[in-house]
Amino acid sequence: MKNEMNIALIPPDNIPPPGATDLEIARAVTPKPVIEIAAERLGLLPHQLIPYGHYKAKVDLMQLDVSQPRGKLVLVTAMTPTPAGEGKTTTSIGLCDGLNALGINTSVCLREPSLGPCFGMKGGAAGGGRAQAIPMEDLNLHFNGDFHAVTVAHNLLVSLIDNHLHWGNELALDPRQISWRRVMDLNERALRNIVCGLGGTAHGIPRESGFDITVASEIMAVLCLAEDLHDLQLRLSAMVIGRRRDGSVVTAGELGADGALTVLLKDAMMPNLIQSLEHNPVLVHGGPFANIAHGCSSLMATRTALALTDVVITEAGFGADLGAEKFLDIKCRLSGLAPDAVVLVCTIRALKMQGGIAKADLALPDVVAVEAGSVNLLRHIRNVQQFGLTPLVVVNRFPTDSDEELAVIQRCGLASGVRVVSAEHWARGSDGAQALALAVQEQLSAPKPELTLLYPDEMPLDEKIYTVATRMYGAGEVQYSSAAYRQLEEIHQLGFGHLPVCIAKTPYSFSSEPAILGAPVNHTLPVRELRLMAGAGFVVAVCGDIMTMPGLPRHPAALNIRLDERGEIIGLC
Repeated sequence: MKNEMNIALIPPDNIPPPGATDLEIARAVTPKPVIEIAAERLGLLPHQLIPYGHYKAKVDLMQLDVSQPRGKLVLVTAMTPTPAGEGKTTTSIGLCDGLNALGINTSVCLREPSLGPCFGMKGGAAGGGRAQAIPMEDLNLHFNGDFHAVTVAHNLLVSLIDNHLHWGNELALDPRQISWRRVMDLNERALRNIVCGLGGTAHGIPRESGFDITVASEIMAVLCLAEDLHDLQLRLSAMVIGRRRDGSVVTAGELGADGALTVLLKDAMMPNLIQSLEHNPVLVHGGPFANIAHGCSSLMATRTALALTDVVITEAGFGADLGAEKFLDIKCRLSGLAPDAVVLVCTIRALKMQGGIAKADLALPDVVAVEAGSVNLLRHIRNVQQFGLTPLVVVNRFPTDSDEELAVIQRCGLASGVRVVSAEHWARGSDGAQALALAVQEQLSAPKPELTLLYPDEMPLDEKIYTVATRMYGAGEVQYSSAAYRQLEEIHQLGFGHLPVCIAKTPYSFSSEPAILGAPVNHTLPVRELRLMAGAGFVVAVCGDIMTMPGLPRHPAALNIRLDERGEIIGLC
């Protein structure tokens, strides 16, 4: 039975009209009350929800036992991203709709969009076309306040640090070695490095600091990896905020900040529930980027979905070399979860760009360019296979794609021993995702694959970084700055060498240089800095020119966003 919908902008065949924006398509569908979605799709009672209006709610984990998983987990990842787009979120939502159309009770877990990219270069992150999460405007702008809570909690800790310095510094923190920076959920290059405390003794202790974007905050990672409120407070307490002159670390717990931080994050710990255009459940929680953080939605959202539905779709950010590697080596390692199936998204347009074709020429058929760019897809396939997993390659099809170009990807799949299917969920919703849904259903019917992590806990940190660099990126060597080498030794001496590594690098290339396309080999991975995130439970290796506070592009998306004469948002995409 088809879901009822308002078809003011969507013709009877469900194909978006030419020129329709994602926002217009989203507004053409009348959402169901979130309480109905929760009851019909998740079996939740009204008291187990905290509504945020009619169409959004938080799942109250205090009223729900999610300790017993019943569902199977599907990881959606992709080839290296290009300006042409690959569509991981669109595919994740389309696959959820497709499986539900087959009668399989399925939910999808996504990350929440950051305001930085929304107003910057990337735009929103609610999917696209007929495979979107709604309410689209709410999801992309502020949502239910989780990012605000993370930002305030992070900056409260900064305030407590500076106040501690002002009132005598009982913990003997060295102002020159305070590592806890400020955050904000916007792109702002001018605040990457600052000096604070100027103006005399009444205004604090002068020291160097800076801003990261909120998604890079360790508190965001802690929120996404915590098992419950008790675990949340333990992780917050363990966060390192700086050093004493003797080199010993000072933690948020020693400062006495963990209780207040937990209080600020209490509601933010609860997953958010919205719906797809076809009224299927979408859990949105957390938002770490995969290029500068671990790139996965929260563990609590995943556990909640696994307890309430038979199949759970979740995505990992950017390409499989970043998001999928971190999902497996960090989230799965720390939680004990493992995917039952993996979907690897590609587009013919992106393969052409990897083959050297300009974005303006992507509509022209070019089998040679697809063949040249296919080396990128082949490496991502092999990367997933290194974990003992066999990806299902899905071609997110565009109207300009030719059968001859699609045949190139089919040959890549045949050579790699993986199956290739095409899907048109952007244009046709669940109807266009049937082949994909059937193929995933077949994968889920097979025995669960045994996950093999890329490295063991006991491997030294530099060997872990080398392993990821060589096996995932095709690098020939890893080169450390003098500061990074010193930090590496210090982290081992402090007893944190057993932690997994989280590589922060450009998402646009296997190398550290965004302009190097395809599948480069024997390049050097330059490690500029190492950041210990003891509360989150990993070490970040900052590589190349990657910044943990992005800047705005020449023409930011913010310049296109405004209200029309009826007070409705336009320009958001």
